[in-house]
Amino acid sequence: MNSRLHRRLTLASSVTGAVAVALDGTVLTVAQPTLQRDLHATFAQVQWTSTGYLIAVASLLVFAGRLGDRYGHQQVFAVGILGFGATSAAIGFAPGIESVIGLRVAQGVFGALLQPATLGMLRAAYPADRLGMPIALRTSAIGLAAAAGPVLGGSLVTALGWRAVFFLNVVPALLMGVLALAVRGPARSRAASGGLDVPGACLLAVALVSLVHTLVGIPEAGWTTASTLGLVVVMAAGAAFVRHERRTASPLVPYDVLGSATIGAALGILVAGSAAMLGSLFVGSYYLQQVLELDPLQTSLRALPGAVMMVLGAPVAAVLLRRQGARRTTLAGTIALTSGVLLLSRLDRASTAVSIGGGFLLLGAGFGTVMVTATAVLVRQASAESAGVAGGLQQTAMNVGPTLGVATATLLMALGTGVTMGPPLTALAAVSALGVMLALRLPGPPGSSGRIRQESINKYGAGDGS
Repeated sequence: MNSRLHRRLTLASSVTGAVAVALDGTVLTVAQPTLQRDLHATFAQVQWTSTGYLIAVASLLVFAGRLGDRYGHQQVFAVGILGFGATSAAIGFAPGIESVIGLRVAQGVFGALLQPATLGMLRAAYPADRLGMPIALRTSAIGLAAAAGPVLGGSLVTALGWRAVFFLNVVPALLMGVLALAVRGPARSRAASGGLDVPGACLLAVALVSLVHTLVGIPEAGWTTASTLGLVVVMAAGAAFVRHERRTASPLVPYDVLGSATIGAALGILVAGSAAMLGSLFVGSYYLQQVLELDPLQTSLRALPGAVMMVLGAPVAAVLLRRQGARRTTLAGTIALTSGVLLLSRLDRASTAVSIGGGFLLLGAGFGTVMVTATAVLVRQASAESAGVAGGLQQTAMNVGPTLGVATATLLMALGTGVTMGPPLTALAAVSALGVMLALRLPGPPGSSGRIRQESINKYGAGDGS
């Protein structure tokens, strides 16, 4: 198969996998109330259909990326997407809420296999200096899925019931899984082989499970002794993980990733940006419906400019990344994102649809830009042999960030009087602004240093991954 066709098929698989996960999350949110009623479940049980999935995904993403580095991203992607589709179909036939929760945890395991591979395949198929646009198209597709998911999910639930939403991904997953198994990818480097570092994977899993479980619990119980103990476990397991990685012969996270200040900055930007974005959407949705008394459809229409700008702005961000470099592009995106959060924080009962839409527009444009540039830097800076681990870290950041943002917003809302925009969104704007300092650690304009591209050529060769 020629390289151009292989790249197109790889991009199609990457986009399909990312969209399947994005759709699954959005349509489940719409389906949960009907699922709770039909299965006679408690609210806590329904929440565990999301929490169980999230914990399974977060704990396994980096290890799954390492599996892709060792055994091939296409093979791991095929197992992940076929398993994701199969568990989706099984949930559609589940007899009770306990079965749904168990299957959602299993789906999280396959989701963890699937997600890092969508980036690892791109890194293997495209030269490092041409990754911007494929990542941008993937980002646009995620934005489109996030925007269409509630509408599509609501229509399916209304017409066919909650089970219908879980059959949505089955056919695309089957097609892409079979295609990934049938198409031969590029040969893997021998450098990708090595130990899997199971002890390191366990330490990281303990840290991430404790972090996610603690953050998920804050919105319901507030800050408690259990929350404090959870963070102590996170810090202890995290410190033990770093110490182990520096001493082991075959680390889970190779030193070119673990010791890279640039990769660390890109991950921090993704956490801060996604926390600000999803936290603002969470607060904004409650404010528009409970204070301004808009119905769900009107609320979705007010927020629609954000989704549109994320879809349309991602390819623009890729062009800016190539011309202006990661530092300037990320700074512009972070400023737009922070400005959008601050604009939304000033909403009151007299706010018009234009002012509300303007805030969400800046939010979407800024987040789309930040996501494209930080992801591109992260995947480029990692070697081809560590692309899966880099993808796993990126997906981990994109899971932890929103959980952190929602927990922060909920905690500040609980400390206030009713649903207010000011305090929680001001705090989230401060979180977003951290991206400005981190962006200064990213590579500068290509014309002045060409740092990303030149480092890739020097370390891995001009034809790497093509």
